[in-house]
Amino acid sequence: MPSRFAIAFARLGGRTATFLGPGTMRAIARFNKYATNPVQRLWAPRLRNYAVIEHKGRKSGRVYETPVMVLIADDQVLVMLNYGPDADWVRNIQAAGTAVMVHRGKRYDLRDPRVLPADSPDLPAALRVSGAPDRTALISTFVPA
Repeated sequence: MPSRFAIAFARLGGRTATFLGPGTMRAIARFNKYATNPVQRLWAPRLRNYAVIEHKGRKSGRVYETPVMVLIADDQVLVMLNYGPDADWVRNIQAAGTAVMVHRGKRYDLRDPRVLPADSPDLPAALRVSGAPDRTALISTFVPA
């Protein structure tokens, strides 16, 4: 079950994204891609509420690594999509239908990734993020790679 901290952090991220708007969030995403993501890739695979998602580019076939904050319950993982469902890494995962997640030093295959509203009743109660109107999340089951 996700910690209270992780859920509160996910809600805060969603509210911040809503407040800043999509244009500002895209600018932040571009900055993060080149400035902060390379550093986060060093520690994110080792921490409880973070992971690195490895995915292949839709056109290039190149393997990319994207650090993300994760909420995990049982065999499902949820990633809040603060940059929206049109982020390149989300589109890559949806096109491939799978990806690899490195979490706490272990590799997992992501299966059946879907984008849903963050407060969707289709999400397990432990992963549902209430108070996140108009926010989306990527949810997937995972198994050891």
